[in-house]
Amino acid sequence: MSDPRVSPSFPGLPAVLCLSLAVLAAAPAGAARAPIPARPVSAEVYSGRWYEVARTANKLQKDCQQAFTDFEGFSDGTFAVAESCHRGGPDGPVKTIRARAKIISPRDNTRFRMSFFGGLVHQEYWVLDHAEDNSWLIMATPGGNYVWLMARSPVLPKAALAAATARVAWLGYPPGRLIFGGVDATG
Repeated sequence: MSDPRVSPSFPGLPAVLCLSLAVLAAAPAGAARAPIPARPVSAEVYSGRWYEVARTANKLQKDCQQAFTDFEGFSDGTFAVAESCHRGGPDGPVKTIRARAKIISPRDNTRFRMSFFGGLVHQEYWVLDHAEDNSWLIMATPGGNYVWLMARSPVLPKAALAAATARVAWLGYPPGRLIFGGVDATG
């Protein structure tokens, strides 16, 4: 006979708890939590191509070089996303992952959720900061584990790169953890 003060057991609970703890333990150290986005972004941020300047390491981009993201079809806060990179080297084959996205903070457009693999996987992203002219932006996951520095052009002036990288550090992400590549810094 079971004790009525004890809730019924869930047979898969130990496995779920172990998996959850393993995922949390495997997450890289970084900011304890992403900072609150600094200021609103315009809807134009969610259209066109963004080139990856730097990122923190993550499993999906393990062998990615010269990554870029295309935002398309922004309407009523939803849009399509195609994330691409060269695998195995700068001249390697391009691999693309497609997703659907939706703004979840229409008041300031700083937060959006992407659905991958037909909605099987969801991830929220925050635009933490951006240049006044929208030439670069800093995007992160809300847990603070991953950050990306993105630019509108594959060529980013050294002064802009220095300012954006300093902003990433100011937001709490150690610059030593950033992987740079794919965008050239010029005079």
